[in-house]
Amino acid sequence: MKILVAVKRVVDFNVRVRVKADGSGVDLANVKMSMNPFDEIAVEEALRLREAGRATEVVAVSIGPAQAQETIRTALAMGADRGILVRAEGTVEPLAVAKLLRAIAVAEAPQLVILGKQAIDDDSNQTGQMLAALLGWPQGTFASKVEPDGDSVKVTREVDGGLQTIRLSLPAVVTTDLRLNTPRYASLPNIMKAKKKPLDEKTAADYGVDIAPRLTVLKTSDPPPRKGGVMVGSVAELVAKLKTEAGVL
Repeated sequence: MKILVAVKRVVDFNVRVRVKADGSGVDLANVKMSMNPFDEIAVEEALRLREAGRATEVVAVSIGPAQAQETIRTALAMGADRGILVRAEGTVEPLAVAKLLRAIAVAEAPQLVILGKQAIDDDSNQTGQMLAALLGWPQGTFASKVEPDGDSVKVTREVDGGLQTIRLSLPAVVTTDLRLNTPRYASLPNIMKAKKKPLDEKTAADYGVDIAPRLTVLKTSDPPPRKGGVMVGSVAELVAKLKTEAGVL
């Protein structure tokens, strides 16, 4: 079984994001970038399936600028077999990403596509669902457990009411949640080996996909600062403030 894993280059989750002074977007100058944490979980799950003998090849795919090679190399250092980079500058919207991944899936013919449930930069949570719809494949979103079984895969997913277990016929699309696994660290020898693993570069035109944006961001702004808390001396005072200031009661 071949597994296709989508990985995205995003601002590192430890970095405090700064908004540009003109409100046109997020300031990315001299900002540390890394792989989207949910995509790290996707890579780890694909590697575990291969190590368990359920998969034969793991292909890491990223869509973005030339620097996204670093993200793919990280996946290769973790253990992926090869990578594909689709060069694209600027913002690529979820629908365009889904169309490109569909084209790659048609060309690569994987039995399973795994990707993070969302990216921490835009939190769209759309690409996996759009990809499944475009391919006409079954999907298992917010997966906390993935168990291949012959020509199907059993996915335990997190829903509002708890856990839901579904069985998908292969090929299928799975998006990962936080509790699926804990990603491994790439060892130094594997980091060196990753430099020699194959990484193909493509463009959107190679797949015949139009990635022109359909949406316009009017303004980006910081969330309003959180007001300080107030200490109260009694339950009666708390109730009074809830009535007069918060308007809760």
